Formats: sequence, structure tokens, C-alpha cells
Amino acid sequence: MAYDLITMGRIGVDLYPLQTGVPLAQVSSFGKFLGGSATNVAVAAARLGRNTAVITRTGEDAFGAYLHEALRGFGVDDRWVTPVPGLNTPVTFCEIFPPDDFPLYFYRQPKAPDLEIDAHELDLDAVRDARVFWVTGTGLSEEPSRTATLAALAHRAKAGTTVFDLDWRPMFWGGDVDGSRRGPEAARPFYAEALRHTTVAVGNLDEVEVATGVREPQAAAQALLDAGVEIAVVKQGPKGVLAVSRDGDRAEVPPLPVNVLNGLGAGDAFGGSLCHGLLEGWDLEKIMRHANAAGAIVASRLECSSAMPTPEEIDAALAAGAVL
Repeated sequence: MAYDLITMGRIGVDLYPLQTGVPLAQVSSFGKFLGGSATNVAVAAARLGRNTAVITRTGEDAFGAYLHEALRGFGVDDRWVTPVPGLNTPVTFCEIFPPDDFPLYFYRQPKAPDLEIDAHELDLDAVRDARVFWVTGTGLSEEPSRTATLAALAHRAKAGTTVFDLDWRPMFWGGDVDGSRRGPEAARPFYAEALRHTTVAVGNLDEVEVATGVREPQAAAQALLDAGVEIAVVKQGPKGVLAVSRDGDRAEVPPLPVNVLNGLGAGDAFGGSLCHGLLEGWDLEKIMRHANAAGAIVASRLECSSAMPTPEEIDAALAAGAVL
């Protein structure tokens, strides 16, 4: 069976404070949620009716068991989610200071199991047959995940739609949060190799600069096209999103007004909706408007995975012109 979407990358448990505007040291209660960007994208697309699966690894522990249960509950196939003995399932905490400050604290030491994805264990036929295949920059940050990610991309050879989420996290590359110890130069050669096998690249301004060395949105989009992709999607924060295709189509869509509660996960909702729109064959402007609305809805909610919107919720937000 060919999947609508297979994602490959990060998974973990999100422990989000149930109090907003409170420093983590003073938080007294947390909610537990499925997390990880690639996994959330699969959940978001499943919520929109897509047949999805995720390739990742967990610890052989209670949190790993929880993630399998959560994936199945969301309708995401977990057959390629395997345990790594001796490593713990990652946990991520955050602080919530609306509207735009959401510090993240990743507990992925000594190593996250999702970076132990091995090329020899991949179902390459399934990867090639999927209508959309999604990989992330984090998957390139360490071995054996780096080789596995590039091997999957090379085997797929741009069959169908292949999306590269640029997903720049400096701390995963052995650097400080601000990238001061290891800058983008460490990542850029691997990003360039991934882009050779990619049809769609998506990232914010920081991420496109890591991938291309260019920050200005129009120039960055062109640099991504020059690197080999068919569609470049550049998220510009309050200025909205820019999408440019190799055949000359272009869309620049403003964000949907929303009262932000927690901005984390909005990009994953955007990604799941992006995949849905590409599968539907929509034009670029409709895809971007739909994806913007999906992201805005999640930004208005506390959680990530369980906040992913339904088609009816996205349609209602678009009809209203805002997330109410």
C-alpha cells in the first residue's frame, strides 16, 4: 500500500506547562503530549484525512510505549517506529510567554533514539512509493541518521513529492543555541546534498539562510530553486509566507489574525496542510492560505499534536478571516 505521506525524523514527549506566563522553575503542573516535528506533520496530515506513517525511533521505555499508543490514536502508522535499547525517549519542556516567547528545553542526551535511524533498516520501496516523503534538517545532524536520510532521498530520486523541512536547530549540531560554537557552515554541505533530491523546500528566514547563505526572502527562494527544488516556501513570520515555483507561479500570503497562546507546533500544522494541498493539486495561493490557517489554529491552542485542526476548522477560520 502506498502512503499519502511518510515522514522521517524527530519524535518525543512534550511536557507543556498548564500555566502560561510562568517561568519553568515555578510551574506546578504539566500536560503530556506526542511531539517531534516530523511526527507532528504526520499527525497534522492524518487529521486532514491522509494515510500517513512516520519513520523514527524511541527508547525502549514507558514513554516509548506512550508514543506508539498516541500515534495509533491519531491514525498514524507506527510500523517503522522502533526501539533503541539503552537510550531514553526524548522529553521536551517549554515555557509559554504569549504572544511570541516560547523557550524550548530539549532532553536528548546522551543521544536521541531518532538519530539512530539506520539506512540498512529502511523500507526503501515504501519510501519511494509514498506520494509525499518528508525529511528534516535535524535528521542530517548526526550519524547514522544523516546517512539514512540521504540514502532515502537518493533512492526516492524525486519520485512523487519530496519535501525538505530545513528545520535548523543549532544545539543539535553540537553548537550553542545561538550557533556560536558551530555555525551553519557545518550543516550547509549536507543541506545542499539533501536539496539535490528535493522537490519542495520549506523554512523560515533563519533556516533558508542556513541552507543557502541568503536571508532576503525573494533571493533565498531563488537560491533554493537554483539548488534543485521545484517549489520554495519561505516563512516570513509577521509578514506571512512566500512560495515560488520553478514554473513561475508565485504566492505571498499574509498571516491569519490569531490570539497566540502557544506558537510551538504551528509550523508542523502548516507542514501537514502543505502536504495535503500538494496532494490535492491546489494552486500555490490556496495551499499557502490553507497552511497559514492550520498553523494559526494550532498557535491559538496549548498543545501541538492533539491541537492539529480538522478540515472543517480550517474552512471556518478561512471563512471568518481569523481564528476566533
